[in-house]
Amino acid sequence: MTQHPADYIQRLISEGEHVHQDFKFEISDARKIAKSISAFANTEGGRLLVGVKDNGKIAGVRSEEEIYMIEAAAQRYCQPPVDLHTYIYKVEGKDVLEVVIDESPRKPVYALDAEERRWAYVRIKDENILASPIHLNIWQHNRHEEKVIIAYTQREQQVLNLLAQHPCLTLNQCQRLTRMNRKLITNLLADFIRFGLVEQVFTGHAFYFRLKD
Repeated sequence: MTQHPADYIQRLISEGEHVHQDFKFEISDARKIAKSISAFANTEGGRLLVGVKDNGKIAGVRSEEEIYMIEAAAQRYCQPPVDLHTYIYKVEGKDVLEVVIDESPRKPVYALDAEERRWAYVRIKDENILASPIHLNIWQHNRHEEKVIIAYTQREQQVLNLLAQHPCLTLNQCQRLTRMNRKLITNLLADFIRFGLVEQVFTGHAFYFRLKD
């Protein structure tokens, strides 16, 4: 049975906003959209539904200018540029734009701010969150396909013992309690995550690290 385009969009809207989906009432700032594109590209991919209010009501795309701004966001304000898939559906007599962003094989994807500074984002639940230094470390290693070898020395044992003593710690707490420099503790935590010993969790608007079960 062929699904009607309007039914397809209504089904998506019924899911609400989540890790793979975000509603946009309108596109007024290409740089802000670049943040969403960065977050989806750096996580598992996802879609923007443009012309849909936060409560799921259909508002419709107001002009073709919004489409151009999305393309500018992906090509001008994302580094590296991101290829998008765009589809327009007629729903309740109004145009709804679906923008599909694939997960990038070239992480991190940065979004440029008004000062041309680069920021990488990740998608967590229904929010775009600034990536942590640990994310950046892991992505850089993965991009260069560097082999990770952990020399199990006293400093590695110190970090693991510390995490065993606390339910979870922030990067700053790990740095302060171990008295290691920022780069060293970041490298160690990233290596532990790659080896499946430690996991990074986001709660209370902060990233924490804990031993995996």
